Amino acid sequence: MQVFERRTVLRGLALSALPGIAASRTVPPPVEDGMVLGSARARVSVVEYASLSCSHCARWANEVFPAFKARYIDTGKVRFVLREFLTAPPEMAALGWLTARCAGPQKYFSVVEAIFRDQEKILAGDDVRAGLLAIAKANGVSEARFTQCVADQGALDALNARVQRYEAQDKITGTPTFFVGSHRLEGEQTLEALGAAIARESRGAHPARARRG
Repeated sequence: MQVFERRTVLRGLALSALPGIAASRTVPPPVEDGMVLGSARARVSVVEYASLSCSHCARWANEVFPAFKARYIDTGKVRFVLREFLTAPPEMAALGWLTARCAGPQKYFSVVEAIFRDQEKILAGDDVRAGLLAIAKANGVSEARFTQCVADQGALDALNARVQRYEAQDKITGTPTFFVGSHRLEGEQTLEALGAAIARESRGAHPARARRG
């Protein structure tokens, strides 16, 4: 069973090439290391490289992540870092990440959760943008603000730069890919497999630090 989706190149894509979006440009934000859940004092870091258009990422997010969060993140055992990647169709993945960033740090993971939950419906529809707009509105983002965010060429450039950096530095080629401390796991992971890796890492771990990226 395939549990891993390969990287799809988005280099050179301009937002003006996407239907219904007029490109604008801002100064790209500083390089970021991913979005974080959990205590900075946790003994173990778990980093996931995911794509919002990856069906395997969606299944893991919908079926495994809630229990993983309750057992490890909410209890302070793990610091979870989500790093944004792109798989086919890359336009949906990119617009999804721009939508999540648009909602801000407090709503970022709520938007990601909603996109993964509705991924199949969004991809099956005729208008990906409409599906993402509904999620944005449900998380307090106005249509005007959403339109501005998904038309931000600078934000897309920054996303592409992060993806290229993860490819070059961490050798990421597809999703989902996990690092439990320094231990690499590719493809969908069960709660038990992650738990075993966390237990191994925690035996000699210092306070969690995400892999550099």
